[in-house]
Amino acid sequence: MSGLNLRAISHAFGSNQVLNNVSVSVEPGELVCLLGPSGCGKTTLLRLAAGLETIQAGTVEIDGVVVGDADSGANLPPEKRHVGLMFQDYALFPHLTIRENIGFGLAQKDRTQAHNNISARMESMGISDYADVYPHTLSGGQQQRVALLRALAPGPKVLLLDEPFSGLDVTRRAQVRTETLRTIKDTGVGTLMVTHDPEEAMFMADRILVMNEGRVLQDGSPTDLYFHPHDQFVTELFGPVNEFTGAVENNLIKTPIGDFPVTGHEDGTELAFLIRPEGFLIDDQNGSIKLKVVTARPLGRSSVVMMELKDGTPIEARVPGVVLPKAGQTVGVSIRPEQIHYFPK
Repeated sequence: MSGLNLRAISHAFGSNQVLNNVSVSVEPGELVCLLGPSGCGKTTLLRLAAGLETIQAGTVEIDGVVVGDADSGANLPPEKRHVGLMFQDYALFPHLTIRENIGFGLAQKDRTQAHNNISARMESMGISDYADVYPHTLSGGQQQRVALLRALAPGPKVLLLDEPFSGLDVTRRAQVRTETLRTIKDTGVGTLMVTHDPEEAMFMADRILVMNEGRVLQDGSPTDLYFHPHDQFVTELFGPVNEFTGAVENNLIKTPIGDFPVTGHEDGTELAFLIRPEGFLIDDQNGSIKLKVVTARPLGRSSVVMMELKDGTPIEARVPGVVLPKAGQTVGVSIRPEQIHYFPK
């Protein structure tokens, strides 16, 4: 099978088991993100795919060729796996010009043939004017572009990215990841990317694998994971939530902000009832839930409104930026059903 396939991967560093029977596939042209907190095993999985770690259990296959197999002892080095690698620190060679950095992984005969292609890609990413300068003269965003083009120059079967935007400021990050996504999609190379940023994963990925404690908890499209999380961990990974608890009675859960219909749980089941901040609509005309505004802070496109129930229970809402109620005001609130999630406690 073409693309990247990691099957039944387990890995430990001493007594620390960092991966437990993990399987991941990336089709040609697909961008898959490994998303999870620090220490969940995502970078180790990427390093095993690259051949930077010796495989302990499982199989790594690239473009239909087994490049790593624990049972047979096969373990091709990175340079023979036809992978493009890009790390957090970009790892550019300070003594080589930008053009030389991009063409570093090419054989001499291939560098001449690839010259025009490299020039065209540099032009498309806005760095053609820097072909003959050295990395230290470039901004972080420009260095990121160079590192990406160097990883793509040999025409890899698979591209592996480890937190590629973590060193950029917020404003620059949005622009660079847009350019990066366009460039990757233009090449059609299958890409496995590690990130701990949910927004970044949702923007970049065709498919996201949420990891925690060495396991894949959920595999799906960004829309699936955001609107149909399998558990509380996945729900909270994609942003803050307002959490309430309550018991099921006659297919309803009773919470401090009202009773809501639930399905699939017997009477008496204790549930965690989660509502995302963007699930609240401040609507004085139709909102049946009355809440007191504590603070309201504009963030440009949206506003964060902190409210509270009569008993002082805090509630955070994220609403359009034009909505900015005054502190102390009582507002009517309704809730978007698609932003409600509940799981057994």
